[in-house]
Amino acid sequence: MNPIAYRTTNLVLKTFANLTKARVVLHDTDHIPEGANIFVVNHFTRLETVLIPFYLHNLLQKPIWSLASKEFFVGAIGRFLDAVGAVSTNDPHRDRLIVKTLLTGEADWIIFPEGRMVKNKKIVEKGRFIVSSATGKHAPHTGAANLALRTEFYRQRLLWLTQQGDPEAQRLLSLFRIDGVSQLSSRQTHIVPVNLTYYPLRARINILNKLAKRLMDTVPERLTEELMTEGAMLLSGVDIDLRFGRPIAIDPWLRHRKILRDIRRPQSIDFDDRLSCLKLLRKNARLIMQHYMGAIYGLTTVNHDHIFASLLKHSLHDRIHVADLLRRAFLAIQQGTAEPAIHLHTSLQENQNHLLLDDRFQQLADFISVAQETEVVQHVPPYLIRNRRKLKTFFDFHRARIDNPVAVMANEVEPLNGLQKRVSRLCRTPRFWLQRRIFRWFLDKGELEFETDYRHYAIDGESKPRDIGHPLLIRGRSRQMGILLCHGYMAAPAEVQTLAEYLGAKGYWVHAPRLKGHGTAPEDLARCTYMDWIRSVEEGYLLIRNRCRRVAVGGFSTGAALALELAARIDGLAGVFAVATPLRLQYAASKLAPVVDAWNRFMGKMRWEEARKLFVENHPENPEINYLRNPISGVRELERLMDRVEPLLGNITIPALVVQADEDPVVNPKGSERIFQRIGSADKRYVLFHMNRHGILRGEGSSRVHHLIGGFVDQLRDNLTSRSGSTDPGS
Repeated sequence: MNPIAYRTTNLVLKTFANLTKARVVLHDTDHIPEGANIFVVNHFTRLETVLIPFYLHNLLQKPIWSLASKEFFVGAIGRFLDAVGAVSTNDPHRDRLIVKTLLTGEADWIIFPEGRMVKNKKIVEKGRFIVSSATGKHAPHTGAANLALRTEFYRQRLLWLTQQGDPEAQRLLSLFRIDGVSQLSSRQTHIVPVNLTYYPLRARINILNKLAKRLMDTVPERLTEELMTEGAMLLSGVDIDLRFGRPIAIDPWLRHRKILRDIRRPQSIDFDDRLSCLKLLRKNARLIMQHYMGAIYGLTTVNHDHIFASLLKHSLHDRIHVADLLRRAFLAIQQGTAEPAIHLHTSLQENQNHLLLDDRFQQLADFISVAQETEVVQHVPPYLIRNRRKLKTFFDFHRARIDNPVAVMANEVEPLNGLQKRVSRLCRTPRFWLQRRIFRWFLDKGELEFETDYRHYAIDGESKPRDIGHPLLIRGRSRQMGILLCHGYMAAPAEVQTLAEYLGAKGYWVHAPRLKGHGTAPEDLARCTYMDWIRSVEEGYLLIRNRCRRVAVGGFSTGAALALELAARIDGLAGVFAVATPLRLQYAASKLAPVVDAWNRFMGKMRWEEARKLFVENHPENPEINYLRNPISGVRELERLMDRVEPLLGNITIPALVVQADEDPVVNPKGSERIFQRIGSADKRYVLFHMNRHGILRGEGSSRVHHLIGGFVDQLRDNLTSRSGSTDPGS
């Protein structure tokens, strides 16, 4: 191997890697041991032959060589592969070269145990690892295991013979062209399982296809498919998760008296001589192969496409309601986060509320688009009509990634038995149980989050009792209509409790979630953003939505702004009411908040803590509920929330009620008028009460406000009852 050519080619690869839009993430690199390593990697694209050695070389700072199919070692491509450290599988000296470089630690090696690209990712049949290809089926190769066993066999034999002063040691060193025993690695040989997962997998015509058509008279179909798939991944952007498993030590597999007897045998043993322990070594190689194949595919990085494809595959019915598909996907992901054996793509480690709300990141929409293009499903809203035949894997091997990517996605996670069982159970779970489980999941999450925050932040003598900040749920007599109630800034669910009890007495289900940072201590609120409050409201909505057929949302003060924000984004709400909604704040601290917040952040970077002013004193109407200190950062987040809400108001088309006190000392009434005017609904009402306080949901005169809101909700319910087809079929 020419070291100069190797370094030069790595510079070329570095430039190439920088030009692509692929995002390569290496996981668990601390699993890679020192010493001689063979990396066994799943093989899906031609990219692995050059890109994996490049990234491993950058990580380990040592040459990384690989085996590549003999068909590529022709012309310029062959010279390029030779320069990057690839050796043909047809090279007669390959095994001796691999063992020699591993013995000396000169290089680590990459071997693809499938023996070829597995384009359809079909690797398991009847519980066994079987590689499917265009030429048929075969078991994964044991070559990596055999080479690791031979390397460790000769390492231990050379050390033993040297220790015994046997001249056979020098003969063996000469056989491997090793100058002396000092060049032998002092560490044992390992096999390191590695998994590559690509996301998203999309095959599209791209510039490489067009270039190939210009340069070649006839572009082979196989090359067209590879350029469409691999070219699209490189040029359009793809996440490549390179995940390292725990190393498999080879020494324990040699601790058998028959093998040790051959290791210590004084007679000459040439590289290709038949050993008396050969049968045992081959048996161990097969066992090691099963071990690393299970490890490789157990390291698959699960993504949204895997979940959706598996749900389609396991569905008991060909007519699938999209809402049910999303509920099952949500539960499958949430259960996966609690299972350490499952490795999740970063997009699955984040909040998954969007799956049940609005698919804002287009994960489902993009998947359905691919499934429709390849005729796996027909989208007839609100249903997907599955083509069961298309999900079977009997299709042209070399066109699998184009003709049936959904089956390829499902095949990739087929070896993950835990995931398959979970998905299968969810597909057998009826809708009402799905809804109950989601309801319970959000109920438990809200309560656990509050208890955790309260234990961490509560201050003796300052924080309110637990029942003030605990999420509130009132179970109604009918599930026809539920109400989501949002409390205000620096308050807690107890702030809206009297209204909740009034509505509950009318038979409605009512849920008042705790906004993140509230009901504990001001220090908790100081660390939160308005996006945290939005997520709290979303989770409260999803809780009540999975218990009631329709939901009306409302709130007080900041909670009203959050209710309007939700109503502007989410389809299917029955109506929205907003009480004392801030658009502009009355008190002076709000005008200084941006400047003081910037000062605090600057002083924090300068580590001058005593110069920061983090809180201002608060004099609330309800001191038994509200914080007595107001975090400056919280006021700034409140301003940001109002800036977000105002341009969204035109998107609200459901019935709306806006309520305001004419002498509110906190919220400017002109702001609530402006909110009312900007709401896009034709069915809207603005009511102004003659009161000189902000908290009009509690205390004197609040019964009139309760009665107004109760009448509004009653009207929403009556309208839904009288309207034919009003019940959501996905509820």
